[in-house]
Amino acid sequence: MAYMSQEGYDKLLAELKHLESVERPKASAAIAEARDKGDLSENSEYDAAKEAQGHLEAKINQLKLAISEAKVVDTSRLSTDAVQILSKVEMTNLANKAKMAYTIVSESEANLREGKISITTPIAQGLLNHKVGDEVEIKIPRGTIKLRIDKITVG
Repeated sequence: MAYMSQEGYDKLLAELKHLESVERPKASAAIAEARDKGDLSENSEYDAAKEAQGHLEAKINQLKLAISEAKVVDTSRLSTDAVQILSKVEMTNLANKAKMAYTIVSESEANLREGKISITTPIAQGLLNHKVGDEVEIKIPRGTIKLRIDKITVG
């Protein structure tokens, strides 16, 4: 089961709808067009279209699975007492005094450019259940970082 925001769930549904209603017909048309060109044994266009269709169907199945396993979290019921999924955490790196802010989200919603990190990352795991003012040491691939939690809000 993957906990996610309503926004993340809606994005998954929109992507699935797009793949099924727009991309799938395009893939079928590309296969039909390549098939019309004759001998399939030496038709690289046909092979490429079939392969693209296979990737598309795999993506559609992956999205259907993610949607079926999704549990939308009611953000109005979340607490800001401690870090949890959908918490936006403002913190300070105690080594260099750099300020950082991340929202902890499900793996499918993670997007570093938007400041959303997956709950499965070392930083998110190290922050979970800690409170404002806590100093936490987190092992990351490059060593250990020490962070102080400055503020927790609901993402």
